[in-house]
Amino acid sequence: MWPTLRVVLVGLLCVTMTSCGWLGCRKKPKDYTKALPEGETALVKIDPKDYPAFGTGFKDRAGLIEAIDHSLWWYKQPSAKQFFPYKVVNDPKGISLDRCVATLEAFKKVLGEAKDAADLERIIAERFDVYMSRGCDERGTVLFTGYCTPIFKGSLVRTPDYNYPLYKRPDDLVTKDPDGTPQGRRTESGEVVRYYTRREIETNQIFNQPKYIAQKLELVWLKSPLEVHICHVQGSAKIDLGDGTIMNVGYHGKTDRPYGSVGLALVADKKIPADELSLSKMIEYFEKYPHEMKYYVYKNDSYVFFQKQEGEARGSINVPVIPYRSIATDKAVFPRALLSYCVTKAPRRDSSGKVTLEPFYAFTLDQDAGGAIRSAGRCDIYMGVGPDAMLLSGRTRAEGKLYYLAIK
Repeated sequence: MWPTLRVVLVGLLCVTMTSCGWLGCRKKPKDYTKALPEGETALVKIDPKDYPAFGTGFKDRAGLIEAIDHSLWWYKQPSAKQFFPYKVVNDPKGISLDRCVATLEAFKKVLGEAKDAADLERIIAERFDVYMSRGCDERGTVLFTGYCTPIFKGSLVRTPDYNYPLYKRPDDLVTKDPDGTPQGRRTESGEVVRYYTRREIETNQIFNQPKYIAQKLELVWLKSPLEVHICHVQGSAKIDLGDGTIMNVGYHGKTDRPYGSVGLALVADKKIPADELSLSKMIEYFEKYPHEMKYYVYKNDSYVFFQKQEGEARGSINVPVIPYRSIATDKAVFPRALLSYCVTKAPRRDSSGKVTLEPFYAFTLDQDAGGAIRSAGRCDIYMGVGPDAMLLSGRTRAEGKLYYLAIK
């Protein structure tokens, strides 16, 4: 989360699809993180005849007003100005900060005004411009995944059962504003060099060196390196300290090392079939083969730091994320905090407990970012807190389309 390294469960699960995977047979895998062509923008303004079925998202609006209000709060912060106007290659006016505010204020009124799905679609066509992500293939294809806030048991002191720490941000980590982009590690001579890899930090006991011991970097201790890694991927967590206390921890920076997918490595080594990959499958695998856990976790060079956090998990724009209303995208190419619309599939649990993949049409707000969420072909949906959210987010992986709305 903050600017979320939760990298989604895709961060943990991110698998380049091969032929006949979840998304159907194809000759070549799609590169969902493909960089935009030079001079192009992630969004393109579309004709009203190409608008999606906005009315489908009319029936379920729980949490939408709350998420809109969070974005409106952020737009009023002085720091928001530097990210606008947002440029659109086929719309010279682009999207200004004032237009973003007007969009959300107008849409709140529309939600109370629209009588039904058809009326909502009529109003949107009359009053809003719609922009579509060009996706990974110039045809609007976006890969949607899910992320959540896990709950793990932990301890404020190291014990035989709790032996793996989440670390606070060390003093030598160098980042660059406005988004806290990691730059590396500042040495005692003042030179900025690449930060240590995950393997170096853990196997060489880097933070046991005297200069780090003095900083008291251990925030909380967990049971396994996999739990630590899941926290790194999700960017936030709730830690049950066993005395009735729940400690909220959130993202507080990362190293400049590249993210590596544990899921991709497991599939490549034929440990888990690509079409069966989920977080529960990974946990099941490592419970059976615990000696392999560190080997695969070390495939990810990136390392995340945490801080104690008041309240619920927050996204990269520092507002609380709302289940199924907050999304994470690449903030280098998409407009922050704006009203968006997701058209894809997502898992749902029915009354019997069975999980099925169903169509997902939802108005959302772009309030977060992720280490594995790159370019115009990726989007991550926040799915909530706890085991059920972790199960569903771990099974979320489907293509779809991503739209943004702006008042005319």
